[in-house]
Amino acid sequence: MQKMLGRLQAHVLRPNITSMVFALRQSSIGAAAAKPAATSKEFRERQVRFNIKNDQTEGRPLYLDAQATTPMDPRVLDAMLPYLTNCFGNPHSRTHAYGWETEQAVEVAREQVAKLIGADPKEIIFTSGATESNNIAVKGVARFYGTNKKHVITTQTEHKCVLDSCRALENEGYRVTYLPVQANGIIELKQLEEAMTPDTSLVSIMTVNNEIGVKQPIQEIGKLCRSRKVFFHTDAAQAVGKIPIDVNAMNIDLMSISGHKIYGPKGVGALYVRRRPRVRLEPIQSGGGQERGLRSGTVPAPLAVGLGAAAELALQEMDYDKKWIDYLSKRLLDTITNALPHVIRNGDPVHTYSGCLNLSFAYVEGESLLMALKDVALSSGSACTSASLEPSYVLRAIGTDEDLAHSSIRFGIGRFTTVEEVDYTANKCIKHVERLREMSPLWEMVQEGIDLKTIQWSQH
Repeated sequence: MQKMLGRLQAHVLRPNITSMVFALRQSSIGAAAAKPAATSKEFRERQVRFNIKNDQTEGRPLYLDAQATTPMDPRVLDAMLPYLTNCFGNPHSRTHAYGWETEQAVEVAREQVAKLIGADPKEIIFTSGATESNNIAVKGVARFYGTNKKHVITTQTEHKCVLDSCRALENEGYRVTYLPVQANGIIELKQLEEAMTPDTSLVSIMTVNNEIGVKQPIQEIGKLCRSRKVFFHTDAAQAVGKIPIDVNAMNIDLMSISGHKIYGPKGVGALYVRRRPRVRLEPIQSGGGQERGLRSGTVPAPLAVGLGAAAELALQEMDYDKKWIDYLSKRLLDTITNALPHVIRNGDPVHTYSGCLNLSFAYVEGESLLMALKDVALSSGSACTSASLEPSYVLRAIGTDEDLAHSSIRFGIGRFTTVEEVDYTANKCIKHVERLREMSPLWEMVQEGIDLKTIQWSQH
């Protein structure tokens, strides 16, 4: 009897429930039709705010990529022009006035570069740039002392040309130690000391990192290397002319310099090679034995003159440039971080060169942000590896999560950067980060208080 009553009740109620569900669906569809999302006030405001269809770029983009290269200072060009026109002699020609005048100009440039770093002019070797200087220093020293010592130490965050030079040495039978760095990008001196052996011939550690701007404790590293009778090379392409450097006070034995990073011409650089105590190295290029026999080939007089002029200007204006760049960097960082949450500065905030500001914008793809900021010249890392879609190996070395490494942007501020350029870039950056986050489902989940690290993502 009870079973029959139950069946009768179900038979009576089922049509009513079905009709109720149908009515609810119809009412929800009707409500959506009555007030579609596209016509809501909030959505319209977002459309206006994040609209990029009318963003027209007139002229060339603003330039905030000073770590890739810097514009040539007009005063450098003025110094170079005579040697690009009338004074065209080969500086190695000793039999006539054309050679003498260019040789004199090259020697003046050598003195200007030496004065910037506290060196003797005879210790300056002109090269084609910091990449060649790094190759000569790392391979040259290792090979010269290779019969007795076959160990080289460097870090995981070095420039690619240093890392590749070390890999080339490994293929020749050398042993290379790649020191890790801490989360702030700086090495631990204790680890360096422990890595040194009687077999170590060279330590190569860059002064200022080209991606995150951190400054290594060069003076302490130099002191340690000198006490252990190990040669110390530093890639100072991003540091020379921007921060004070004294090769004697810092116990630096070899140092690489780039012309176009200090508002000079491209295609020229220098290598400092200490004479006392003497550093011997095997040249990697054969030829006429120019530059103390360490770098054969005709020295390009106009470029060398340009490098010398840029070095002299850097020495004169270093204090002014530092104050100006510090001010602009702080202004850019404060504007962005005050307006946007979840912005992470990569690298040590204190031991850093402020002209290189590397920020990660969580829940935003860095490449998308770069494309949106098409009227500002920025980069997501080193220009030498910018063609790769892989996240920066420097950011991976400091322990940055892969999603944050993909969302990093490097802002490079220089001598000619203006307040208006910084303000425009900061405001444009804020606008597009907000727009891209609004499109991101991850950002929506974070806003709802969901911890993304606790989610188990499944692959399809």
